[in-house]
Amino acid sequence: MSEQRTALVLGGGGITGIAWEVGVLAGLAEAGVDLGTADLVVGTSAGSVVGAQLRSGVDLEQLYEGQLEPHVGTERAARLGRRTLARYGLAMLLARRDDVAFRRRVGELARTAADTGRTPTEAERRAAIASRLPSPEWSDRPLVVTAVDAESGEFVTFTRESGVELVAAVGASCAVPGVYPPVTIDGHRYVDGGMRSPANADLAAEYDRIVVVAPLPRGAGPMTSVDAQVTGLVSRVAVVSPDQASLAAIGKNVLDPAAREPAARAGRAQAAAVADRVREVWQG
Repeated sequence: MSEQRTALVLGGGGITGIAWEVGVLAGLAEAGVDLGTADLVVGTSAGSVVGAQLRSGVDLEQLYEGQLEPHVGTERAARLGRRTLARYGLAMLLARRDDVAFRRRVGELARTAADTGRTPTEAERRAAIASRLPSPEWSDRPLVVTAVDAESGEFVTFTRESGVELVAAVGASCAVPGVYPPVTIDGHRYVDGGMRSPANADLAAEYDRIVVVAPLPRGAGPMTSVDAQVTGLVSRVAVVSPDQASLAAIGKNVLDPAAREPAARAGRAQAAAVADRVREVWQG
């Protein structure tokens, strides 16, 4: 029998999503299911941060403890306000379920917000992203980071072979339109890979065993849900998304650094409940 290839897909979900995912991964490792051994890691938005952290080789317990530390630093809480959400809704309406057209419209929204000073600067965001990464260097182990070209709406992926700095790639994947500025790479501006799908799980379709850890599993409008992407795959798949206790801990503002600790603890607690299901998919 040929060797079964494994893939870990880490979805978007803001600052609390990072904390929750780290909690889930640490709890699963404690239960004997180490997803860090994945042959491929796919990271979108928050998941790109966690993917880079995981591939850095830093111990999961250390990453988890880092989420429990009081928030310090210059990064302030952000929020997806009603006006921004309304603009997303209008972009969906005008795009008429054309996914590329939708991404072009939210890309325009992102560029306008940044160019008129309604977001932090690119330099500020780069510093915030760099502070989350244990290393600025790509790992030798396969990691795919997703983003969207803010002008064309094209979905793009960055890897070690792309020749793009890891901090820039992760920053692009985390650039929530209207909240954070697009990231400029080689003259192009990029925004959040979650504008295509909350997790982009289909990028792992060729792998035999797939675990998707998705703080925000549902899609909206042209943004494809996790379930839609994994339905019909011949792979063995387990999807882990927040239970009620985790949702309560994460709270209403996923971009608030102060909510990292409760989100991480809730993720770790939830891991115990899903460990057997994930183990069956991962280990057989």
